[in-house]
Parts: sequence; C-alpha cells; structure tokens
Amino acid sequence: MSGPAAGTARAATTTDVVCLGESMVTFLPSQPGRLADVPSFGRGIGGAESNVACALAAAGHRAAWVGRVGADGFGDHLVETIGGYGVDTSAVRRDPVRPTGIYFRTATDRGAGAHEVAYYRAGSAASAMSPANVPYEEVFAGRVLHLSGITAALSADCLELLRELTAPRPGRPLVSFDVNHRPHLWRGGAADASVLLELARRADLVFVGEDEAEEAWGIVGAEAIRAALPEPGVVVVKRGSAGATVFSGRRPGPRSSNAGGAESAPASRSTEEEGADNAPDTDTVTPVPALRVDVVAAVGAGDAFAAGFLSATLRDLPVRERVRHGHLMAAAALTVPGDLTEPPARDHADRLVALDDDAWGRLRLGPGWTAADRAPEEVRTP
Repeated sequence: MSGPAAGTARAATTTDVVCLGESMVTFLPSQPGRLADVPSFGRGIGGAESNVACALAAAGHRAAWVGRVGADGFGDHLVETIGGYGVDTSAVRRDPVRPTGIYFRTATDRGAGAHEVAYYRAGSAASAMSPANVPYEEVFAGRVLHLSGITAALSADCLELLRELTAPRPGRPLVSFDVNHRPHLWRGGAADASVLLELARRADLVFVGEDEAEEAWGIVGAEAIRAALPEPGVVVVKRGSAGATVFSGRRPGPRSSNAGGAESAPASRSTEEEGADNAPDTDTVTPVPALRVDVVAAVGAGDAFAAGFLSATLRDLPVRERVRHGHLMAAAALTVPGDLTEPPARDHADRLVALDDDAWGRLRLGPGWTAADRAPEEVRTP
C-alpha cells in the first residue's frame, strides 16, 4: 500500500503504540572533552521515536517502531538492538542504496555551550521516507501513533509524510507529537519552525518544552503555548526543573494546517477551580512538580518523559499520575550514561506516583534508584 487510502479504517489491533522516525547509531565518548580530543567511542543507538518505543516495550507495552535503515551493518545493529527491547521491528524497511545515519557527541549536556554533536545523516535511508514507501497498514495499526518534529526536518519527502500522517481521517489512531525542535536540522529558520506549529496543531496530544517554544516560535509561557495550540485535546508543556503543566479536558478545536494566526484558546482554570460543571470548552490545567535527580547524563530524558506519560495514558490513569510517571521515566534516563535504560518496575513506579505531595517533593533520585527491591521510603531523600 503506497500512501494512505481515503477513509482508512483500522482493524482490531494488538499494538499499543507505533513510533515512526529515524534511529541512528550513536557513538558515545569514552571521556569528557572536545570531539577532537576524545580517543575512543562506545557504540549505542539514538533516535527520539525508537527511544520512546524501547521505553514503552520495557515498561510492558506492545510497541512497534517504523523506520528506514541502510542495508549495512549499522542498520543490522539498530534493528537487532531495538528488537532486543521487545519492540516489533517487522515494518522497518531496508534501503539498498542509502546508508544508516550515525552521529558522534560529547559527554556534556545538550544545552551546554561546550556540547558538540557531529551528524552523518544527510542522504540517510531514513531521510528517504515518504508517503510512497511507508507501510501505512503498520503505521496505523496501534492505539497511538507517536511522531516528532525531527522527522519533518529530514527532507521534503519526510515532511510530506508527516503531513499525511497527521491529516484528519476516519479511524486515525490518537496522534502523539513531540515538537523536538532541533535548529541545526532546519535551514529556513522561522519559516521551518512554523512547520512544527502546523504539525502540532494537527495532533491529539502534544509534548513541547517552554524553551523550545520560545526558541522556535517566540512564544513565552505555558498559557501562551496553549493559546497557540488550541486544537489538540491534550498539550503537555515541559518546564524543566519546574516540572510540567498539562492542558486537557477541553473539546478539541477545528483542525487546521495553517500555522499562522492561531486563534486564542478558551479561558483556562486550575485543577483546584474545576468543578463537576466543567464546560467542554474549558481546559483543566494540571501543574505537576518535577523530581530532584542526581543527573548522570542529560540525554534521552524528553523521550523517556513522553514514554512514561503515554504508558500511563494507555492505562487510563488520571492526568496528574500520567505526568508523574513521565517524571519517573525521565529520572530513569537521567541517572544512566546513555539514552536508554530499564525503567522502574510498574508496581515500584505506581508506589512512588501514589505518594502525597510532601513525600513526592522530598524524593531525590540517583543512580540505581530503579532497583525493583527499593520501596518508596528507601529512595534517597535529603
């Protein structure tokens, strides 16, 4: 099947989440310092969407990754490693001509001035994904389809694919979209950033950081971000160490592919002010503080947060608990050197999520905190 058929309908599925995007082989430095000075690198994998799929599979969900890799050893490594997490990789396509993308990075935080990343992804197999060569039956086979703005930046064909996948159609699964603004991937500045706003407005669930919204769109503050994204049913604004604020419960607005001139969102009220008479056009606003974490490496946390939130969404947990599960999954990623780690066991995470606000605020998580035999009171506190 090349291209989505009109009125695509999904058959009964056993897949929870399908994640589509590029995964690359990443080379991690053996020591801190400039790329020019690092003597050797260890091999890992990296890719926002495959990271989410791996975390969800490790958390016990049925996850699939759809992508395109080269017919080379790096492609073999990606498919085998991602499959090793329990992710269904049967819909991954191999490109006989284009290579698998790779990149090298330094050990510093992505936001640090000394951070370096060297990408070798131009002309990669993933950049050739398009509406003509993606297996739509597999893409629409889950309860949730998770996408990110990174894919849209890879090529004109990839952008057209994202527009096709986010277009309204009967039987479309819930579309989750992580903005994931990566300025170095875009060439047109503000014009390209507006594409991310367009795609986000076509999704059902959006993850966006306050910092990237300001950088990409010049929008400051959670309320202003929601005003620019009136259509999605749920908007998760990530606020770094301040936590996350979720706008939800409002009837989604009309879908539009026009990124400019977003109409104002309806008035919002805090969770405490909401009552049983909550109008369908009124947001519920749920702020949830972040955890204190002894960070080992600040990579993969955003993908892990999305996986934790989606995991709790699939379980139909309340919004506050969805955010807390996102924070816990992010903490698992922050306390290991690479992008991926084994998440806490579900019952362990559920016990922490159930803590009262004071106990939640006292938590401080460091390396090894996800050990299954640790009870909440044994987690390190100041």
